[in-house]
Amino acid sequence: MKKLVLSFVTAGFIVSCGTKPANDLATNSPVKAMVDLTNVKDDKVMSTIDPGRFTTETITFYIPKTVPGTYSADNYGQFIDDFKAYDYEGNELTVTKGDVNSWVISNATQLDKVTYWVNDTFDSESGASFQDREDVFSPAGTNILEGKNFFLNLHMLVGYFSDLAERPYQLTFKHPAGFEASTSLPSGSEETETATPNTDVFYADRYFEVTDNPIMYSKLDQAKFKVNDIEVTLSVFSPSGSITAAAIKPAMEKMMKAQKTFLGEINSTKTYDILLYLSTMAKDDAKGFGALEHHTSTTVVMPEAMGIQALSKSLTDIVSHEFFHIVAPLTIHSDEIQYFDYNDPQMSEHLWMYEGITEYFANLFQVNQGLITEDEFYGRMLDKINNSKAMYDDNMSFTEMSKNVLVDPYKPNYANVYEKGALIGMCIDIIMREESNGEKGVLWLMKQLSAKYGMHKSFKDEEIIPEITAMTYPEVGEFLNKYVVGSNNPIPYDEFFNKVGLTKTEKEVDVFNIFLLDQQTPFIDGNPEDKTIFFRKGIELNSTLKELGVQGGDILKSINGTEYTLENAQQMIMTTFGWKEGTELTFVLDRDSEEVTLKGTFKKPTTKKEMLEVDPNATAEQNSLRNAWLKN
Repeated sequence: MKKLVLSFVTAGFIVSCGTKPANDLATNSPVKAMVDLTNVKDDKVMSTIDPGRFTTETITFYIPKTVPGTYSADNYGQFIDDFKAYDYEGNELTVTKGDVNSWVISNATQLDKVTYWVNDTFDSESGASFQDREDVFSPAGTNILEGKNFFLNLHMLVGYFSDLAERPYQLTFKHPAGFEASTSLPSGSEETETATPNTDVFYADRYFEVTDNPIMYSKLDQAKFKVNDIEVTLSVFSPSGSITAAAIKPAMEKMMKAQKTFLGEINSTKTYDILLYLSTMAKDDAKGFGALEHHTSTTVVMPEAMGIQALSKSLTDIVSHEFFHIVAPLTIHSDEIQYFDYNDPQMSEHLWMYEGITEYFANLFQVNQGLITEDEFYGRMLDKINNSKAMYDDNMSFTEMSKNVLVDPYKPNYANVYEKGALIGMCIDIIMREESNGEKGVLWLMKQLSAKYGMHKSFKDEEIIPEITAMTYPEVGEFLNKYVVGSNNPIPYDEFFNKVGLTKTEKEVDVFNIFLLDQQTPFIDGNPEDKTIFFRKGIELNSTLKELGVQGGDILKSINGTEYTLENAQQMIMTTFGWKEGTELTFVLDRDSEEVTLKGTFKKPTTKKEMLEVDPNATAEQNSLRNAWLKN
C-alpha cells in the first residue's frame, strides 16, 4: 500500500494469502455471491450470498475487520445495512448481531441465502487528518456512482461464513448496459450457466482470491501493453474525460519495463491490472490518495485536477511501489500473512521488509534505470531521514511497532514504514555491497528468499532474521538486531553515506507546492480533534511562507476569504496549484490565541535544503562501492 500526503495521511500495499484450512460445514459446491449493480438505492447496492446447505444449527457470517496490506482496523461491516437471512421457503431466519463485522444466524440448517445492502465509502470520507485512520483508505474502499462508475473492493461486497473461507466462490455481477468489468478475476466457473445479457460470472478458488481481485465497472477507457511476458491493462475513470488511459500509458509502460529490467528473473504473474479512479475532490468523492496492491493488480485513487504531467510523475512512484509488492509480501511473507485472519488479524513483525524494502526498490530502480538522477535519489533518501526523525518515534523498535501496528502507541508510527523502512533497506544494501565487493545487494537477497519460500510457502517471524544472516553476512544480522529489532538505537546514516563517498551540503531548492516540500513532506499538519490546520514547528518553512510572515505553530484559518479546516484541506492544496506569480494572498491565522492577518503576493517558493553530494576527496574504493550500490 502507498499513501500520499495529499490524502493527509503521511506516508502507497498488499500482503497475504488467506486463512488456515478448516473443515467445511456445508456441501462442497461453491459459495454463490450475486451483486446487483442495476438497482442502486441511496448509493447502495445489494449483495446476495448462497452458501449451500449447512449441517449445524448456528453459523456466523463475516465482513472483514481488516484486509491484507491496509494495516488498519477499518471495520468494513459498518458499511452493511439491512442484513437478512432467509430459509428455503422465503421466510426470515433469526439473526443476532455479533459485532460490527459479524452476524449470527440461528436454525442454519434451513438457511438458503443472506442479503444485505453495501454502502459507498467514497461519499462518507471526511478527509479529516494527516494521521487520521478512522476513514477507509480510498483505494481499499468502494465507489457506487450510479450510471457512471463502480469501484469495487470485493471484501466490502462479499463476506464469508465461519470455517468456509477455503471454499470456492462463484461471483455474479448484474451491471448496466454498456458497462464492462476491469479485473484480474478469471471469468466463468465450474458451473457456468447460459450467458445472460449484462451479467458477468467470475470464479475464485477461495475467499482470499475474492478479496485479492478488485473490479471496476464503467464504460471502460483502457490501454494495454506488454512488459516482457506480462500483459498489463490500464483502466482509467476520469469524471470529466480530461485524463485518458492513452495519455497515461507511456509513463506506465516506461516505468514497468524499467522495473522488469531491474527485477530480472523475478516474476510471479503473467497479467497485471491497474485500476485508476480519478477523484473530483468534491465533498462526496474520494479523498484518500494512493494505492493498494494485490497479487495481480492494484487499485489507485488520485485527484483528477493534478493534470496529466503531475499525475504521470506521481503514478510512477505509486504504481511502481505496488508492483514491487509481487516480491514482498506477495511472494516472501510470514505465517501471519499466509494464514491471514480477516476478523482477528495477527500482524507480522517484518513491515521493514514488506513495505520498507518495497519502497526502497521503488526509488532505487529509478536511479538504477536512469529514470531519475543520482542527486534526485540522494534527495529522496535525505527526505526520508528527516521525515522519520521529525514525524515518528525514531527510538521505537521497528519489529515491535510492526507486530502491534493496529493499536496505540504503535499505530501512529505506521507510515514510518515508507520512511525509516526504506532507509533500513538502503543500509542493508550498502552493507551487503561492501562485504561482497559490490557483487551482492538487497535485490540479490530478495531473489534468494523468493527462491526458498515463494508465494505458497511462508516463514516464521522469529526465524527470518537468522535466515537472512545465514544467507548474507554477520554484519547484516548485527544491523537488523540492533537497529530494527532493538530500541533506542537511531541509525547512524552518515556512516553509511561515508562508506559510499557522500557528504552533506546545503542548497536552495524549488518547492513542489507552497504547502508541500515534495509529494511526501508537508509544511503543514492537522489536529484530528478540532480539525484545524497548522504550520509545523521544527521545519524550515519555504521562502513564500517566510516572506508572508508565517511562523511554525500558526493555525491557518482562511486564505483569500475561504475558510479551511481538515474537512476541505485537499481542496486548499489543489487550489494553490493554480496560483501564478503575483497572485494576491491574504492569510488569516491564529497565533497564540490571537488573530493575525498576513498579506503578500505569491512567488515560486524555495527553501534551504540539506543535500548529499559526492565528496571530492572520496577514495577510489568509496566511488566503486557507490557505483555498485546504484548501478549493479
